Amino acid sequence: MAAPPQQRHVVTPPGGAGSAAMRGRLLRAWREGLKAAGGGARREPPWRVLFFGTDRFAVTALRALQAAREPSKDLLVSRLEVVTLPSRLPRGLPVKSCAQELQLPVHEWPNTGPVGQFDVGVVASFGRLLSEDLILQFPYGVLNVHPSFLPRWRGPAPIVHTILHGDKVTGVTIMEIRPKRFDVGPIIKQEEFAVPPHCTTKELEEILAKMGANMLLSVLKHLPESLENKKEQPKEGVTFAPKVSVAKSCIKWEEQTAAQVIRLHRAIGSMFPLQTLWKGSPVKLMDFVEVDNIPGFADQVLNDDEAVPGSLLYHKASQTLIARCKEGWVGIKTVVLKKKLRAVDFYNGYMHSWFQQSSRAVHQECRFQTLRLNPAKKTLKERNTGAGYKTIDVS
Repeated sequence: MAAPPQQRHVVTPPGGAGSAAMRGRLLRAWREGLKAAGGGARREPPWRVLFFGTDRFAVTALRALQAAREPSKDLLVSRLEVVTLPSRLPRGLPVKSCAQELQLPVHEWPNTGPVGQFDVGVVASFGRLLSEDLILQFPYGVLNVHPSFLPRWRGPAPIVHTILHGDKVTGVTIMEIRPKRFDVGPIIKQEEFAVPPHCTTKELEEILAKMGANMLLSVLKHLPESLENKKEQPKEGVTFAPKVSVAKSCIKWEEQTAAQVIRLHRAIGSMFPLQTLWKGSPVKLMDFVEVDNIPGFADQVLNDDEAVPGSLLYHKASQTLIARCKEGWVGIKTVVLKKKLRAVDFYNGYMHSWFQQSSRAVHQECRFQTLRLNPAKKTLKERNTGAGYKTIDVS
């Protein structure tokens, strides 16, 4: 009697299920079945990658993945498609522009393209939670390139908060995405980086983006082994990096020290110039300098008790406005009041009459005051995605 024909193990993705929990269990079983059957779950490169991203930080990782498609003995990526967010910007977000330049297929969220045709997903600065159903469509899950040394600075603005809080050390973490919560997944690869003195958010972003792209490629070279060696994040040292709104750009002269104002400028000044009030009118302040770097300034300043927060002096030799903070002074080179003015022009046009008799006096009327904005303002992430502004209320 002939033996019955050998049954082929065919694995197909599950369709609808009675509940989200049941669907999740089916998808997990399907993914494990793919690995067991060898159906689409290859054990070595090149990988089929679906990339999720939006901004400049993400563009660096996307370009690295595209370069990894170039024919060579170390070919890492065989297929690359992109998911990004809708935008009101004429050319779309930076990732969309880059993908079009590289002639890569682009899908706008929530559309994520063909189901079950990729080995691994990669997220960099995407800003949306991925569902468990979506994550489980990738045999090797979804990797996230996060610009902080997790668990410090979980959330959408880690680089801004690194600069804002004066961190001396940061890093990049390649982690595994989990559904329902941001930046809580296990760590696959992690490297520290010493923050350079006087570094801005924009400068640090460029450094960490390159670092993250290189780490991502390192993980993809040995993807199965990297995933096997992943570790859960520590429960200690967790901090959060929420979105920063334009209201954060208002200097609180009575509450912030000179060091804090300088850090605020370095953290958000390139996106939201710092703001204050001059004679009831909002003005923007740019090009801040530390007074320690202004030769001869210490000789001009009177006893600090004579200056209330926001008080202004003008340092003629360096052509710099000097503003009193809660503690210490900051230098300002540019003021935007109707138009952009150099410090010397602002002094000649708006301050000179107070200083005709004594250039060393601190005048109570000659000062900046705190501008208070409606807290429901556009955030950095919304700014990058082209969302519209709301009206600014001055109180």
